[in-house]
Amino acid sequence: MSDATLRILFIGDIVGRPGRDLMRKGLERLTEAAGADLVIANVENAAAGFGITREIGDALLGCGVDVMTTGNHVWDRREAIDYIGTEPRLLRPANYPAGTPGNGSYLSRTSAGRPVGVVNVMGRVFLPSLDDPFAVVTREVERLRSRTRVIVVDVHAEATSEKQAMGWHLDGTVTAVLGTHTHVQTADERILPGGTAYLTDVGMTGPHDSIIGMDKAGVLDRFRTGMPIKMEAASGDPRLNGVLLVADEATGRALAITRINLSAEALERGDLSAVITHAHAL
Repeated sequence: MSDATLRILFIGDIVGRPGRDLMRKGLERLTEAAGADLVIANVENAAAGFGITREIGDALLGCGVDVMTTGNHVWDRREAIDYIGTEPRLLRPANYPAGTPGNGSYLSRTSAGRPVGVVNVMGRVFLPSLDDPFAVVTREVERLRSRTRVIVVDVHAEATSEKQAMGWHLDGTVTAVLGTHTHVQTADERILPGGTAYLTDVGMTGPHDSIIGMDKAGVLDRFRTGMPIKMEAASGDPRLNGVLLVADEATGRALAITRINLSAEALERGDLSAVITHAHAL
């Protein structure tokens, strides 16, 4: 492995206690197996499926997450408003209007001091109408590129077309454009012609015996009756979804992108052969 490369582990939307337990029990082992220099995780559903709290955020940072991204559920827990003002490693979408607490980008550093930029933006199709994510992400990326070429963008969006458009919009200017929000891992990982790694949705770290992380009965009742029914996070079949990126530090170009889909049992047993094989092959 050349010293000019960086490995970045991106963890898909952490949902509730099952997702947090996976991180607590398996993240350190996975990070070591992948040889990851930096860990990014989307945490907007970490508190029982809705939002983030200071206690949960601090616990995730404590188990090895370096940067936390979010999306439309970032404000579901009121205490997040104060927390995001004091914790720069917790991002909210950059295209919230001026004056919104927190920041949408962050310059992180690996344990060896190597810089990695992270940008969080949210789409506008079937989601609240915020500022133009394409214009905002361009501004944030330009600001970070003066300090690092390695930049990862979390595009939190509902529409596949909007996520793909963001990938092509940023191709050649960032290391990776990774989609979050829909909680279903897609199989379209690729490196675009300009050197940007792309995946429409990283998936969900949490209970997969569910409907996108929520208890099936409640979601089915809402669809069947149209009535407002309280959603509860599920618990069955916890799985960790993520992506391992390998980047050229000098140019910021992606060299590899690999999807990760691991059961709780595989994490606990340390059965990470697919990740280890891939990591050693690069």
